[in-house]
Amino acid sequence: MNRFAKQVAMAAALVMCAGTAFAEPIVGLWQTQEDDGAYAHVQIAPCGANFCGTIVKTFKAGAEYKSENLGKQLVRDMAAKGGGAYEGKVWRPSNNKIYMGKIAVNGTAMKLSGCVAGGLICSKQDWKKIK
Repeated sequence: MNRFAKQVAMAAALVMCAGTAFAEPIVGLWQTQEDDGAYAHVQIAPCGANFCGTIVKTFKAGAEYKSENLGKQLVRDMAAKGGGAYEGKVWRPSNNKIYMGKIAVNGTAMKLSGCVAGGLICSKQDWKKIK
């Protein structure tokens, strides 16, 4: 392998390692807190420059069921603010409203809040990371 090829290989390896080292803590599969007798599994992934979370499974009375909300975005356009903090929007299926959202991720725990009135009135949930 010539010197140029070695440098390209080294640069590619560094980029791959950096991507893994700086992976956002919000990315993954999360279980929501129960809301109106149901909960969901939400897959959070990059969407453009920010992060979005899509409902991939729904549960009621402890059993999986096919909700009309499957495939819908619950977490929308969350921008990383550093230190596990994110800001964007959240959708609440039970009343079909979109709220200003904030997320704080700490390991496998997430605190999600949806707020109105400029953040004066908020509803909060605790989510746990499944994988």
